[in-house]
Amino acid sequence: MKKYIIAGLLVWLPLAITLWVLHQVLGVVNGVFRSLINGLQLLLPNSLHDSLSGLTDVPGLGVLILATGLFLTGMFVANMFGQWWLKQWDKLMSSIPIVKSIYSSVKQVSDTLFSSSGNAFREAVLVQYPRQGAWTIAFVTGAPSGEVAEQFEQEHVSLYVPTTPNPTSGFFLMVPRADIRPLSMSVDEALKYIISMGVVVPSPALAERALPNADSPNRN
Repeated sequence: MKKYIIAGLLVWLPLAITLWVLHQVLGVVNGVFRSLINGLQLLLPNSLHDSLSGLTDVPGLGVLILATGLFLTGMFVANMFGQWWLKQWDKLMSSIPIVKSIYSSVKQVSDTLFSSSGNAFREAVLVQYPRQGAWTIAFVTGAPSGEVAEQFEQEHVSLYVPTTPNPTSGFFLMVPRADIRPLSMSVDEALKYIISMGVVVPSPALAERALPNADSPNRN
């Protein structure tokens, strides 16, 4: 009986977790959609409030409208005219006290993470953490700059070390480039490896790769 229960669990558990994640994502999207509807109700006449409220009860409408809005916004800012308006919008948001510090910080992070020309989260590496001899997978997010970079004598890289099994939390490290070991696996494969706590091996080549032993020289 135990064997059959475990076999059934292995069949349904991935589906259950997938549905739970999708449910959480849809909950966030529907929450944003309701906030937009509430904002429109403040601007439009009271006679339209009932009609707008009814839109929140239509399944999937929020996802469709938000996806369409993102698509149209992307098309708008992809040309020179849209870029000009985007610059004006950034100037406006950067001139509002309190808002400018939050907006500019979030914009810099999002531009770095999602820009096609950026290097953040484009490379998975091995790094010794939290002590010498203990290795973990990290993601390169860039390189130290400004005052921080001036404190280092050799080249350093910025790393994000995710926690297991929840990779959305983690630690930010700045380590010498000589102390990291690049991996050939993709970021998606590395995330699977982290989330599964090492159970899901991305490729046979990774399984055969051995970490340096005690006899090998220390990389400094």
